[in-house]
Amino acid sequence: MSHFDVLVFGAGPAGIAAAVAAAREGCSVRLVELQNVIGGVISSCPGMMLGSGYPCGVSVGGFFEELVGRLQEHDPPAAERRPCDLANFGDEVVYDYDVMISELNELLAGVELLLNHLPADVAVADGRVRHVDIVSPQGSERFTAGVYLDCTGNGDIAARAGVPSVTGDARGRTMGATMSFFMENVDWKLAFTDTSDPYFTRHAARGIAEGRLPATMRQIYLLRGLREGSVYFNTVTVTGVDGSDMRSIAAASLKARRQVLALASFCRDELPGFEHAYVSRIGPVVGVREGRRLEGMYTLTREDVARATKFDDGVVAADSPLDEVFRDDTAAFYSHEAALPPGEYYTIPFRSLVPRTLRNLLFAGRARSVDLAAYATGRGMPQCMLMGQAAGVGAAMALRAGCDVQAIDRPALVERLVALGVSGIGGRAPKPPGRLPGQK
Repeated sequence: MSHFDVLVFGAGPAGIAAAVAAAREGCSVRLVELQNVIGGVISSCPGMMLGSGYPCGVSVGGFFEELVGRLQEHDPPAAERRPCDLANFGDEVVYDYDVMISELNELLAGVELLLNHLPADVAVADGRVRHVDIVSPQGSERFTAGVYLDCTGNGDIAARAGVPSVTGDARGRTMGATMSFFMENVDWKLAFTDTSDPYFTRHAARGIAEGRLPATMRQIYLLRGLREGSVYFNTVTVTGVDGSDMRSIAAASLKARRQVLALASFCRDELPGFEHAYVSRIGPVVGVREGRRLEGMYTLTREDVARATKFDDGVVAADSPLDEVFRDDTAAFYSHEAALPPGEYYTIPFRSLVPRTLRNLLFAGRARSVDLAAYATGRGMPQCMLMGQAAGVGAAMALRAGCDVQAIDRPALVERLVALGVSGIGGRAPKPPGRLPGQK
């Protein structure tokens, strides 16, 4: 048995930020990841843009801004802030995947990181998580902590500990899972001449009619990568994937990989500028967009978002659209309608990361407490990073005060996050828009 102040599960955007934040607050921290690489969706969909990090044109700040700044310091810069081609998304950050993973590992220098470790059992007694049993190639171990942070995306630890949850819509359907990939050696000048059809729907329709593309691929979403000639595809999407079932993910990944190769061949034959292009960096598995929605002290609603509610305990600002991806093969491919009035943003309350009863567990990331309609907004990686940062700081505060997580001094937490550079929370207007080095 080994004990740490804070035990974080899931080394994705939320979990990494949570672990780093707790360590910087003076806690001993262990970060447990079941894969053999950190990054979460950053690694399952290598190169996936950091979207929705600039509500109303202003950075959400905090861990996100620090990370982007570190990437920008490389020579040549390993990240660039650009406007998204799609309406209502604002700016996004395009980055070099390998440099990103290196920087995330550097940020975790003060954290004990365990890869290839799978949580097997969560023991709960008297309203507290007592221990978590972990299985790894080395055998089984029992971990204990003062505070446990579930940043697994699917809310695996919280669900095993008994936190109520809901998955999908009324029929249990979740948003489609995507396998991303790049194509290199593309002539940008030829490939991106028609900006009126960012989804290349005319080409997709022809590919489907000719039997070269699956009927579900009614749109082809591609955009410029970081380096000249590199193109990122966020197109191949499959439905019916259970993000908590490894068999389901494996089957979907095989299906998606076949579609990746078919789409790449079609692009070489039919899209201008792709004649000499080749495939690179196909995601190892499909990236899961939607899993459990955990029950917290407060459930963020669609009405909260539409009213641009800025909660007293808000920990991250957001203005992202209702980014809905089809739940079955008959639905529209993507939807990105505005979620709130132009020039407005809302905040995600810390109470949405706190369970109602378990006294030493917090969760962060896309498994936050939110209704189905609001789930489609505020799930971008920058928001997940700052939810994780808030959970890490909150865990440290609970340990120092010797209190349950429900009794964390939320005004003090918000003040601490503001001091750490988080923008647009605590009743303060966002900081003036800044420009990253090299941004046009």
